Amino acid sequence: MMAGHGEDNLAVGGPARHIPVLLDEVIEALQLGSNQVIVDGTFGAGGYTKAILTRGASVVAFDRDPEAIAAGHPIEKASQGRLRLVEAPFSTLDAHVSQVDGIVLDIGISSMQVDQAERGFSFRAEGPLDMRMAKQGISAADVVNRYKAGDLARIFGLLGEERHAGRIARMIERRRTERPFLLTTDLAGTIADLVGFPPREKIHPATRVFQALRIYVNDELGELAKALVAAERVLKPGGRLVVVTFHSLEDRIVKRFIADRSAEPSGSRHLPQKQSVPATFVKLAGPVTPGEAELAANPRARSAKLRAAQRTEAPPRPIDLGLFGLPKLPDLGATAER
Repeated sequence: MMAGHGEDNLAVGGPARHIPVLLDEVIEALQLGSNQVIVDGTFGAGGYTKAILTRGASVVAFDRDPEAIAAGHPIEKASQGRLRLVEAPFSTLDAHVSQVDGIVLDIGISSMQVDQAERGFSFRAEGPLDMRMAKQGISAADVVNRYKAGDLARIFGLLGEERHAGRIARMIERRRTERPFLLTTDLAGTIADLVGFPPREKIHPATRVFQALRIYVNDELGELAKALVAAERVLKPGGRLVVVTFHSLEDRIVKRFIADRSAEPSGSRHLPQKQSVPATFVKLAGPVTPGEAELAANPRARSAKLRAAQRTEAPPRPIDLGLFGLPKLPDLGATAER
């Protein structure tokens, strides 16, 4: 599973062990039983899945990365039928399962992906500017080399919270006319030459741009919003939803969803009575953060936050992705220059 990908390092650093973050807290929040079926929406290296299996529950594990699924086949084979791997985005989980006892989502990128230079997630080693989790669709290179400067600035600013977004976007637009950006180290080095290393800055100046490109290329925020809605539709009454995030944008989406689904509209004696909408979840915990012992063992977990909620008997609400306040971004591929 995840080795940590917080806002300080943003999952673009060097090799890290495959350490499932907040594992004890996740297991406690799920309240596992021997006959339960749990969805692991982000299989990765199988950290959460293996821990769940050892406690007697069965698992349906999702990952859109074909390499993660292939690497998980030995675990699936050894599970004696208690693990089913599904190569699909977790946003589609309601198309593959129904009436499950728990769902755990560990949002972001796995250290396994970061460690492979050929996947293009890290600029610590030279590799193609790719970043596609599912190995299909437009790549980070497509975005960098074809999108207009205004659209690049919007992506870098909204998804990377990069204060030099405009300058970097205009530089990219100028430089690519001479030669395209094809390698991770080329883009990172060019950004560093432009921005420099500000005093007291602990991260590489290209870090936030790489984060923004990764989130955009994989539509990570949209996938998370759809997964939460899907979870509401497949969890049994009493089922547990547990989500671990590593970035404020992700955590805000989860927090907003749980707050909305666990609240019932309150009436006012001064206004017409609103039709009651029963709560579909009860908030259980959050935000839960790693303790000192875990941070000492895995410093990259420092920005992790866990939130959990329990499904009620109320029917799922109509799908409304507007609830999540997702940033307005260019459609994938729609604004690329031709």
